[in-house]
Amino acid sequence: MHTRRLPSTTLAVLAAAVLLTTAGCSSGTGGSGAPQGAPSSASSDRAAGRTDAQTLKPLPAAVPENLKRYYDQKLSWRDCGDEGFQCARMKAPLDYDHPDPSKDLKLAVARKKASGKSKPIGSLLVNPGGPGGSAVDYVQQAAAVGYPPPVRRAYDLVGLDPRGVARSEPVRCLSDKQMDEYTQTDQTPDTKKEESQLVSSYKKFAEGCEKKSGELLGHVSTVDAARDMDVLRALLGDKKLNYVGASYGTYLGAYYAGLYPGRSGRLVLDGAMDPSLSMLRINRDQTGGFETAFREFAKDCVGRTDCPLGRKSPEDAGRKLSAFFKKTDAHPLRTGESRKLTESLATTGVIRAMYDESSWPQLRDALTTAMDGDGSDLLALSDEYFERDPDGRYGNIMFANPSVNCLDLPPAFSSPDAVKKAVPSFEKTSSVFGRGFAWAALNCGYWPEKATGGPRNIDAKGADPILVVGTTRDPATPYAWAQGLAGQLDSARLLTYEGDGHTAYLRGGACVNDTVDKYLLKGEAPKKNKTCS
Repeated sequence: MHTRRLPSTTLAVLAAAVLLTTAGCSSGTGGSGAPQGAPSSASSDRAAGRTDAQTLKPLPAAVPENLKRYYDQKLSWRDCGDEGFQCARMKAPLDYDHPDPSKDLKLAVARKKASGKSKPIGSLLVNPGGPGGSAVDYVQQAAAVGYPPPVRRAYDLVGLDPRGVARSEPVRCLSDKQMDEYTQTDQTPDTKKEESQLVSSYKKFAEGCEKKSGELLGHVSTVDAARDMDVLRALLGDKKLNYVGASYGTYLGAYYAGLYPGRSGRLVLDGAMDPSLSMLRINRDQTGGFETAFREFAKDCVGRTDCPLGRKSPEDAGRKLSAFFKKTDAHPLRTGESRKLTESLATTGVIRAMYDESSWPQLRDALTTAMDGDGSDLLALSDEYFERDPDGRYGNIMFANPSVNCLDLPPAFSSPDAVKKAVPSFEKTSSVFGRGFAWAALNCGYWPEKATGGPRNIDAKGADPILVVGTTRDPATPYAWAQGLAGQLDSARLLTYEGDGHTAYLRGGACVNDTVDKYLLKGEAPKKNKTCS
């Protein structure tokens, strides 16, 4: 599941394999956001009784005796950076059910104190998604400068790197060289040999995570991360958690609300995921999301004189892109460095550009040069997605992402034969991306840790109003997921942004921003569901 905002906004990672999708991730057409050829919406499934999701039960309100040492600890803040940021380390038990001080984790926290002269509302915890996105980086590089001044004046902005992520006991799996090999693995095997190579790459990745991360690998679930957030809430002195979560951050925020409804304050869940869905459903829905986003890109592209996919129709553009992928599969492109642009890397580069329509011009240029034989620009887009820096170093997100996803939900597939049976339904959802997304969903089938979670209905009864935000043509977190989550949460209000791209707050215009800001600053959610365009 890959659901994070990209750099300044953030991406989303779901079926984290070679081709990362989102661990909750998708999109649609028209006002409904339901992709053509995709399964019915999550809310329709529930109405028809076609869900085996259990309801998430709240945890007891009282802090258990064996956890009080964590809730009573004192954070030691220190200055970090030149912009008034403070950083600290928070202790959390490796295993909440069996806390052992000798195995405690140290989690990284950063904050920027409220800039206003009056008493702040409290802390506002932010999470950019992933799973695996660094909240510490996000609060320092984006939220503390990009959030509206009234919000920054009213709140201490806080980022907590979830366990296993970035500065918080990061999960490790492969070396940089091994990651280069992994990301180039053929994601659409055409022969038994290629199929075996893909399976081998998934197994090697999983074995690397087990070897390098050990016991931690079994304790990085979303439930664990939500419990960490409650410890931090208490240490910050807040009676209730105020929170803005994007993409996978909505999954984390929804779990917090379900576990601690009485401690849930002003929660904004932007680019929402539906926790009641299976991994298979999530991956197939997200396939439809990227198909919808590509159709919008193609519709815009064919109307321009510089469109590398022709000027006939979006459908014809899709056929040309598929032909380009097939050609690249047979003959990878030069890039000006030792790596060549393989089909998998080319596909990832295109997917990267689907997250934000502002990237469409860059994609047109990259496809133009690639079709002339130079894959360097498309490779740069792929590297941005994988968080590979110019020196060839990978960030932690590609390791943390499957580590969380494969614990949260049972695998979509457990064998190549199961994938092959599902490929037609994925290709019906997206002729361009379907086959690759289906094979990408196999990675959790070889994970060394058995899933500890499963699909969950979350009602969070007793929580304050929760603002759920969905974008109708969101590629990574389909609009139907926002509808599904809002339909579950007892106190939810759904804010719909009719537009393109992943997430809406700070990128969907004044209507969206004003609605979210009013909620954060005054606690006033829309009295009924609201639509912005």
